[in-house]
Amino acid sequence: MSAAEKKAKTSSTMEDSMINRIPPYYYLHVLDQNTNVTRVEIGPKTYIRQENEKIVMPPVNMMTIPPRHFCIIANPVRYDTDGSICYDKYGQAELAHGDEEIRFTQSPFPLYPGEKIKQSVTALQVVKTDSGLRLSANVDFTDASNTKRLAGDEWMFLGPGTYIPRKEVTVLTTVNAKVIRPNQALRLRARRECVDCNGIKRVTGEEWLVKTTGAYLPMAYEEVVKTIDAYILTETTALKVKALQNFEDRFNKLREAGEEWLININDTKSYIPDVYEEVTGIEDIITLTSSNYCVIVNPVDSNGKPQLGEKKLVKGPKSFFLLPGELLPDGIQDNYVLHEGQALICSCNENFQDTLNAINRKPGDRWMISGPIDYVPPVEVEIIRTNESIALDENEGLYIRNIKSGKVRLVSGTSYILNENEELWEKDLPSAVEDLLGLEHDPLAERGTRAKSSDSSHKKRNKTLAVTYRVPHNAAVQIYDYKQKKARVTFGPDLVMLQPDEQFTQLRLSGGKPKKPNMIRSLCLLLGPDFCTDIITVETSDHARLQLQVSYNWHFQVDDKNDPETAAMLFSVPDFVGDACKAIASRIRGAVAGVKFDDFHKNSAKIIRASVFGVTENAKVREHFLFPQNNLVITNIDIQSVEPVDQRTRDALQKSVQLAIEITTNSQEANARHVAERLEQEAKGNMEKQKLNDEATAEVARSELLELKAKSAAVESTGQAKAEAQSRAEAARIEGEAAVEQAKLKTAAEKIESEAKLAQITQARNAELKYIAEKNSLEVNKTTEMGDIQIKMFERMIESLGTETLRAIAVSGQESQMKLLQSLGIKSTLITDGSTPINLFNLAQGMVGGFINNGQERPYDASVVSQRESE
Repeated sequence: MSAAEKKAKTSSTMEDSMINRIPPYYYLHVLDQNTNVTRVEIGPKTYIRQENEKIVMPPVNMMTIPPRHFCIIANPVRYDTDGSICYDKYGQAELAHGDEEIRFTQSPFPLYPGEKIKQSVTALQVVKTDSGLRLSANVDFTDASNTKRLAGDEWMFLGPGTYIPRKEVTVLTTVNAKVIRPNQALRLRARRECVDCNGIKRVTGEEWLVKTTGAYLPMAYEEVVKTIDAYILTETTALKVKALQNFEDRFNKLREAGEEWLININDTKSYIPDVYEEVTGIEDIITLTSSNYCVIVNPVDSNGKPQLGEKKLVKGPKSFFLLPGELLPDGIQDNYVLHEGQALICSCNENFQDTLNAINRKPGDRWMISGPIDYVPPVEVEIIRTNESIALDENEGLYIRNIKSGKVRLVSGTSYILNENEELWEKDLPSAVEDLLGLEHDPLAERGTRAKSSDSSHKKRNKTLAVTYRVPHNAAVQIYDYKQKKARVTFGPDLVMLQPDEQFTQLRLSGGKPKKPNMIRSLCLLLGPDFCTDIITVETSDHARLQLQVSYNWHFQVDDKNDPETAAMLFSVPDFVGDACKAIASRIRGAVAGVKFDDFHKNSAKIIRASVFGVTENAKVREHFLFPQNNLVITNIDIQSVEPVDQRTRDALQKSVQLAIEITTNSQEANARHVAERLEQEAKGNMEKQKLNDEATAEVARSELLELKAKSAAVESTGQAKAEAQSRAEAARIEGEAAVEQAKLKTAAEKIESEAKLAQITQARNAELKYIAEKNSLEVNKTTEMGDIQIKMFERMIESLGTETLRAIAVSGQESQMKLLQSLGIKSTLITDGSTPINLFNLAQGMVGGFINNGQERPYDASVVSQRESE
């Protein structure tokens, strides 16, 4: 059964029953159906329900608020000035609808009809040290300190303390103090107009810093923006600070918005930027040694204003920081230390007095400063370049151009330094010549160079150096001067150095087999002797076409190398190889065309030599053939191969050659076969002889093997018996040792087990004794403390009752009896149990004396009677 069902069942039971017992500190609500008024019945009592009444709420516990607790009641009952509850004319308790009441520690109280618990019993909030509560007023009211609070006001309740809530106040949040460490500050912002902890008025949105070390608790209208750490300044660092608006900094100096300045260790060792300051960077110190200098652009003057467009020269040794606005575009530069053989080319940008040379320089002037010297250029001077003395051998040179006249000259064989009006000039060469110069001047390599060799990689040439070429032995190079329109020829071995206006004459020769033009490129012309090979196709008179491979030996005939005309003739024919091969091929074809194939096959060498060299008057073949255009001499002709071009002729010639080869091959095979058969017979005889020797050796080895087997069997039987005996003895010994070791281990195990049981029993007894002792001690302490509690309770009861109360309790029985007798009209009485003797003489005398005084009867005095009775 659920809790709701149980409650409903209990409620229905209460409504049905007429008698309802309300325990102490319980209450219930009863509805009078005649007046429709609900009232509260508070226990302890027995409530008898009338016919016109209805129990709307069964007995429930009264609200109990422990010490340091509170609860919030919605729609509380109203109270008169004397503290009593107000009722309307119908007897209904009046409620403050929409209101709230905070109730603190008090006697248990019931909830009247209409009252609701808005917040259950809650412990009062304890505010610790360095913390506080931010409170807000809901309505206008005056607090306990007679401070008038308006709706919307906020204030702080600072700890340590216990916050007593009020219905007019809302707790917004708990604020903890911010710890400000050394070299730290707290940046605060005002949420609305307020007065800070230093008594300074702040406007909404204003920010400020709190630098006092310790805990700081922000007030109600203060907002913590962030915690700022101080910048620690050293000898080598400085802070670059920028002002965000006009203000007075911590050094009592007015700063304008956008102004920048530096703060270094001379100003302070640690710096916390203000709210109107922004740290834009950390500047490192610039240190110049005695051999350094720098140029500062836009230097700052004494007023702290940058002088835009100006420059300032700073020489070492010196250490400084760059001020805001100053630039160091070229950084720290080294002094120009010039030794002998070095020079600086300088240019002037502005008018200035050259103190070094005592000359007034004008813009655009160029001059040279020679070493040795240690030079620091002024800001008006621009260093164009540094020139060094170039040492040139006799075989080295430089192309130098005068920038004023434009003239280019070659300097070689001396040590030279460029002046202010000179510069190195680069001499360009055709790409083919560049490739040939990069082949390390090997004439054979040049001869094998093809037109595509320009793609080969070689070391890049320095174009300012003089172009040199080593002419090999027995070779010639032609150089043409385009300025003077002249050519000169140099014979090797020699070194050629080109003037600025000279170029090499490049040779393009035919190559390959058969010859093709422009196959070989070269700068030098080899004078020979050398050879070339060509393939020529000829046709005999009987129309047999043949392909000849012919090699020619040649050289150039130079009578006088000092004669310019003779030297120029060498280069008069650009492709002397192609022309020579064509002329010789023409002569050979003409000669072969007049003879038959058989005659040419038998006398080919003679026919070709005669056709090329010619014959004398005596029908003798000449020794050479001269080309008069360039003095080329052909000294010899070698016919390397003759092959028919026609396929049938080639097949017939090949068939005859194959037949001759076959006859020779058969003869060689027969001779080889005879030799092989003889060698085979010799080998068979040697093999039979070796076989007999091997069988004899095997018989001897077999007899030795049998003897060894017999000896091995004897040793084996003896060793087996001995090994078995030893193994049995060893097994018996091991078994005995194992039994002894097992007995020792068993004894040790039993000892360990008995000691463990004894220790376990001992520990159990000790634990039981300790438990009994502690239990008895607890019982004694409990009995002692209960006795003390009973004694203290009795003493406090006696103290609380007092002596008067005890006396009243003691005489209460006799007084009640006396009053009972007085009500019955009895003047005197005597009560006894019959076993105690009573002296009635004194009683009678006392009674008589009590009633008669001076002949008059006195009224009855109960106190006297009781006193006499007690006596």
